[in-house]
Amino acid sequence: MLERLGAEVVDGLDRRTRDAIVAVAAASDSLGDLVAEDPRAIDTLVLLDEMPSHDATDAATLQVEHRLGLLRVAARDLLGIDDLSATVERLTALTTQTIEVGLRLAGADSLVVVGMGKYGAGELNFVSDVDLLLVSEVDPEAAERSGRRFLDAVRGCFRVDTALRPGGRDGALVRSVDGYRAHWDRWADAWEFQALLKAVSVAGPAEVRDAFDAATADALWSRPLDRDDLHQIRRMKARAEAEVHRAGLSDREVKRAPGGIRDIEFSVQLLQLVHGGADPGLRTPSTLLALDQLVAGGYVDADEAATLRNAYRFLRTVEHRLQLANERQTHTIPDDRDQRRRIARTMGYRGGTDAGPTERFDQDVAEHRLAVRRVHEGWYFRPLLDAFAGVGAVTEEVATARLAAFGFRDAARTRQAVAELSRGLTRSSRLMRQLLPLILDWLSEGPDPDLGLLGLRRLVTGEQRIMRIVAAFRDSAETARALCDLLATAPIATDLLEASPDLVERLDDADRLRTAALDDLLASAWRSVGWRDDPDDQQQSLRRWYRRHLLGIVARDVAGVSDADEVGDDLSALTEAVIETAQRLVDPQVPMAVVGMGRLGGRTLSYPSDVDLVFVHDGDDGRGDAERAATAMLRLLRGPTPPARIVAVDVDLRPEGKQGPLSRSVDSYAAYLDRWARVWERQALLRARPIAGDVEVGQRFAAVADQAAWHRPPTDDDRREIRRIKARIEAERVPPGIEPWRHYKLGPGALADVEWTVQLLQWEAGIDGRGTLRSLERLVDEGVVGAEDAVVLDDAHRWCDRLRNRTWLTTGGQGDAVPEATEPLGVLARSLDTGTATLIEDHRRRLRRARRVVDRLFYDRS
Repeated sequence: MLERLGAEVVDGLDRRTRDAIVAVAAASDSLGDLVAEDPRAIDTLVLLDEMPSHDATDAATLQVEHRLGLLRVAARDLLGIDDLSATVERLTALTTQTIEVGLRLAGADSLVVVGMGKYGAGELNFVSDVDLLLVSEVDPEAAERSGRRFLDAVRGCFRVDTALRPGGRDGALVRSVDGYRAHWDRWADAWEFQALLKAVSVAGPAEVRDAFDAATADALWSRPLDRDDLHQIRRMKARAEAEVHRAGLSDREVKRAPGGIRDIEFSVQLLQLVHGGADPGLRTPSTLLALDQLVAGGYVDADEAATLRNAYRFLRTVEHRLQLANERQTHTIPDDRDQRRRIARTMGYRGGTDAGPTERFDQDVAEHRLAVRRVHEGWYFRPLLDAFAGVGAVTEEVATARLAAFGFRDAARTRQAVAELSRGLTRSSRLMRQLLPLILDWLSEGPDPDLGLLGLRRLVTGEQRIMRIVAAFRDSAETARALCDLLATAPIATDLLEASPDLVERLDDADRLRTAALDDLLASAWRSVGWRDDPDDQQQSLRRWYRRHLLGIVARDVAGVSDADEVGDDLSALTEAVIETAQRLVDPQVPMAVVGMGRLGGRTLSYPSDVDLVFVHDGDDGRGDAERAATAMLRLLRGPTPPARIVAVDVDLRPEGKQGPLSRSVDSYAAYLDRWARVWERQALLRARPIAGDVEVGQRFAAVADQAAWHRPPTDDDRREIRRIKARIEAERVPPGIEPWRHYKLGPGALADVEWTVQLLQWEAGIDGRGTLRSLERLVDEGVVGAEDAVVLDDAHRWCDRLRNRTWLTTGGQGDAVPEATEPLGVLARSLDTGTATLIEDHRRRLRRARRVVDRLFYDRS
């Protein structure tokens, strides 16, 4: 670099200027080129202690002035004249100066510029996006033109991002103060309020700036941060971490990876949002100042805050060195050792007898990140546990507010549960006390933290159980996290795990919870119950076996591994195995088959589905034996009491319904269908499928069913009757007090609408198929249903199936309608990683679209 400048230039420079040239060249190729190519750069380095004002008269000159200002800040940083706080302050001041000139060049006197993100916080990087909002009280069209002229003037100086405005990139570029306020009052998501923590007006008319700042403070601090807001914010961060992990950068990203800068900023911001409404001292956009205020207010431990403060300064300095290298926005430490060595050297690392600069740098990065993650994971709840134990600075009021914000509504019950989980002097209880901050954190990320804590409390009752759970947690954090999410989502999971606690160890491996093939399920079930003689023992053992396998389906569903189709397949296979095993236990004295109808016949069971069955046997002489066998099977499947039930069996689809015999011979069934069957009974046979018992009897029944259904397509009278029955169901079957649109099954555009439409169309066209969506695919292939209509029906059916399953899980068995009460609706929405308003809007939109297709394809056909 000195050679490129020439001896005559270098010789005339003072020592500090020469050091600055060397430091800049070593840290940044692009700034080094600037020094070598632009004589004004040398003047800038000579006058490092001055901050000249910008006097540009055009955008090109402004860009040069900004770049020279950036060089001055970088040199002061690299020479150690400024620490991190002074460096980011100078970068922010430089950006503000450029913005003020940009407003002048654009003639945008009425425009207010609001800094967001790192700019609003006064924490800019050397290569940061400068997040801005634009405000104006003049005519919207004129304001829009001013805003675009301003952006054109400054975009050559730094990257401008206005995507934080209402509506994102599709929203108006400039809004009035009232326009922003209206958006915050009605439409803003939780992340937008989090972003307002960093909102600071930086330039423009003072009266508009004051009005905007007041509106921002009111929007941010006048409303409490509720658990749905917190859930949304934390899930967004989790998704960002997952993206880093998928990109293979978890060990090298200093910003978004675990233990990185975002962990520190996020930890601080979350506590600001939780407690800032009651404590104005926390309302600062600066991360480091907020850290100080959290310590001063007794919200966090001073030593842990110091750990985050030191790590923040270190990691931000690393970030600066990474970005200076080529003036590129990056947060990733390079893989290449030589490049890492360059970063280490510019940060002041030197080699020693024990390690070189690169090794020392790598070690410090790892140690800081590990320390940050440790604090981040325990920060929200460790002070509360200290408060429960009567130590620490956190007050009862602060503890209650924080617990409520994180979803623990009953502080007294939480305290009692924590005490029970950590009570005792055994090694397992000591380990549980150490794990509790993490456990509470994971539970708080679930849909219903109170439910999860109660479930965990039940699971660890007894020394043997707590030892098993603690051992699983110690061996795998993923197991612990999966268990917390499962318990905080589905009440049934606690019941299932109480009976099979050994399954906890499998929760971190979805493949170990996968439902086996039907033949393997049958073999497993028979090994479990076949050797038992007592009918009560058989029933209880089969129920335990069923519920043990049901847990795998539930756990995979909650973890997002299985979609509604796989859940339907798995539940159907599990139910078939139970029914086949039950028939083998009953051991009918006459050849007999069990036929699955409805959703079981279509292999599309959902959790709330009744199991529709029909019994058939061979020969009228065996009617008595068949009736006794069917009765015994129902007793075994239904159990002596509702809590002892294995599956909910419905046999009302048999001929003559509740008045008819439980089992008919195949010939009797054929005669009934030929002479007496009503159209809805023939329609029901479209989903009939033998699932257990005598294979030959099942095949004969299937032939009879095919003759009655597929070989007798519906007449015009049949079609009218089907539509009349469907209309009557719509009018009469939705339970009183439930708005029809809420009902997953019977609402307009919901499951029954799609299923009846598909059945009628496939019946008319003679296109066999069992499951609704599989049949819909065949209707598209055969040209009966258009692709666009099929997409709408498929989407509505999958959506309702998913919501119905998840509602059943989250409410403990009430799965037929969108909950009306606020709390269960919130739990449902959080379990699906959305908000309540969004869930309802999505639900109604899908059903409206599907109903329009149903009206056209089902009701309007001649």
